[in-house]
Amino acid sequence: MTTSTNRVALVLFAIALPTIGIAVGYRWGHAQPPPAAPAAAERKPLYWYDPMVPNEHYDKPGLSSMGMKTQPKYADEASSEGSVRVDARTQQNLGVRTAVVERRALAQDLSAPATIAWDPREASVVSARVDAIVTHLHVRAPYTRVTAGQPLADVLAPQWTSALAEQAALAHAHSDEAKELQGAAAQRLHVLGLTDADLHSARGGTITLHAPSSGIVTTLDVREGQRVIAGQTLMTVNAGTGVWVEASVPQGLAGRLQAGTPATVTLDAQPGRSFPGSVEAVLPDIDPASRTQRVRIALAHVGDVLSPGQFAHVHFAPVSSEALPLVPDEALVATGTQTRVIVAGGDGRFHPVVVTTGRSAGGMTEVLSGLRGGDRIVVSGQFLIDSEASLNGGLDRFGPGTDDASKASP
Repeated sequence: MTTSTNRVALVLFAIALPTIGIAVGYRWGHAQPPPAAPAAAERKPLYWYDPMVPNEHYDKPGLSSMGMKTQPKYADEASSEGSVRVDARTQQNLGVRTAVVERRALAQDLSAPATIAWDPREASVVSARVDAIVTHLHVRAPYTRVTAGQPLADVLAPQWTSALAEQAALAHAHSDEAKELQGAAAQRLHVLGLTDADLHSARGGTITLHAPSSGIVTTLDVREGQRVIAGQTLMTVNAGTGVWVEASVPQGLAGRLQAGTPATVTLDAQPGRSFPGSVEAVLPDIDPASRTQRVRIALAHVGDVLSPGQFAHVHFAPVSSEALPLVPDEALVATGTQTRVIVAGGDGRFHPVVVTTGRSAGGMTEVLSGLRGGDRIVVSGQFLIDSEASLNGGLDRFGPGTDDASKASP
């Protein structure tokens, strides 16, 4: 009986053993903690820095030397091919603005102050050909308008008197020798500076001097009864149909001007009116006080419209130069040894490019090498981006002969 009972118990245990194993395994499995999920890659800062003082690096967060909270610099933010990546939100916070580089001729218009002056090429001088005394002035005040042949002054000269008396004594001679002496006397009068008109107006040894051309007596240097010597200027007559406009141009800009450059003259005294002309000459001398160079514009047939001594403004329009890439002045980052711009690429990346600049005008600067037309550059907020590129080694490769300018010439 006992043996049969034990046998039955063993059979029942063998049948129940798998079920017990499953239950124990289930209990054990639920009792153990779940396996840990793979940990996400942790971003490890390379250092902490202040964007306002990018050259200062810190091993832990805190305040910079300027008292600003430092920011972490992560390895995945390091430069790639000399560029830095700035997310859209940071670009907005920095106020980053971009513009497309245009390729066109630089507008070189420039203005300069000027003064109106007589054109000395239209001036004629009335002078004393011999020692004489001014007995009478027909023109008694400067800036008197005269016509050609009008009497200007009567003078009495001993040399002229003797020569005229000699010619008069031989006037009625008929012999061949007398006629030769008469011709010699007339020649002597011409050598002394008397014209046929002067000879016809001679009376009692007094000679009347006449205006050589129509115009304005610009200078009157003698008075009645004054004794003058040979060669002394009595008065100057200027035709007055044209004037010179002399503009004072900064010497750094005078190189853009040349003979024939179009110019427009305006005056505050005549608002709404302009006088077109062109540059006649760029004078070689520099005013040491103002460091300006004089540029002469000749205006003809202005009559009494422009008065010498007036102040004027001259607007020059230099001939357009060749088309070159133009960038706004604020886009340039000058370091003292080089000039560069920040070029915006795709996916929020920016990289610095060293450029060679040319002339500037109207807020734009020519780029002689380093850029091509169509590049998108940063015009606002570029200094922080440039600092980031410097920190990330983006400028290390900009050595002599290896900069971007050698790879991107216009």
